[in-house]
Formats: sequence, structure tokens, C-alpha cells
Amino acid sequence: MSPFIKCALGAATLAVLPLVSACGETSQENSPVQATKEEKSSTLAGALNSEGNMSKLQGVLADSELTGIFDGPGSYTLLAPSDDAFAALGEQGEALLDKEQRPLLVGLLRDHMLPGHVTPELIAEAIKSKGGPVTMTTLGDGTVTFAQDGDRISVSLDDGTSANFTGTPIATSNGVVIPLDAVLVPEAEG
Repeated sequence: MSPFIKCALGAATLAVLPLVSACGETSQENSPVQATKEEKSSTLAGALNSEGNMSKLQGVLADSELTGIFDGPGSYTLLAPSDDAFAALGEQGEALLDKEQRPLLVGLLRDHMLPGHVTPELIAEAIKSKGGPVTMTTLGDGTVTFAQDGDRISVSLDDGTSANFTGTPIATSNGVVIPLDAVLVPEAEG
């Protein structure tokens, strides 16, 4: 099966699941994940610009020349590491910013991007419906696995590298920004 078909099937699977809030009145107390803030008049790029803890990600996206994607008509979900997540990378993070590392940086960022409009509520519903973790193909042709433990949703790579959803996700006119507490950097093969 081609990567494009896998990607489209993954997006379609999550997209057809009903929104938790569409099933009736729910309070945030009873919701398994933090509700997604709606900013339908804004684009993904605009939402990133309005978030105070995303300046490092904005710079990295600009350096990698991927910013234009988030102002376009396509719908994407961005797993968005916070400034603290980038700072935690230390020297490894600084090395990624070297011009010689741009192809590696672009690949890393594409593995933080999913096709379609995927909210944490849809991910939680998919996990509940499946009875366990769900996997999606990224725009970098990698896979990420979403799991839930209590109210916490995590996303991980095949090698076990993981991050947790943190902060308030933002739904925009062309996608969703889901803040993460870590950057998904595959462990170096040794």
C-alpha cells in the first residue's frame, strides 16, 4: 500500500469518528482531554504567531522554509513542541539549526505534521473506540502512535521517543495546533 494511501486512510479513519462534544452536552470536567480552542478565522501560521510559547517552533519552521504550508488552503495538524521542549534538546537542538542540517530538520518537522484536521478529542475518541493506541502516518512518511493514560494523551515514535499533549490545542481554518512537551527526535542508531 502506498504511503499516500496509508496517510489518507489514517486521516479518514480519524475524521469519520464523531466529535465528543457533538454527542451532547459535556463539561470539561467529564472530558477525557482538554477542549480544543476554536480560532476559525485564523490559519495555523496565525495561531503559532499568537502563542507565546511557540517562538522557537516559528523560527525553526521559517528556517526550514515550511511556514508557507500553514497559510495555505490545505488542512494539517501540527504536533507543536513548546519553547521549553526545544530548550530541553540542548546542544542537539542547536546542531539541528545549522544550515548543513536543514534536510534533517525538514524531515523532523514533517514527522510533527499530520494530514487533516485532527483534534485531541478525535484522537481520544479513536483510542476509546479501538480500545487502545492508534497509529497515524505523518507527512514525513513516518508513523506516530497516540495512547491515553487517564486524562493524559501521549504521542510516540516507533523507537519509544514520546511527548505528552500540553496546553490548549487550537483549531484554525486550515488545521489544528496541538502543543507538545517534547520534540519527537528519533534516537540515534548506534
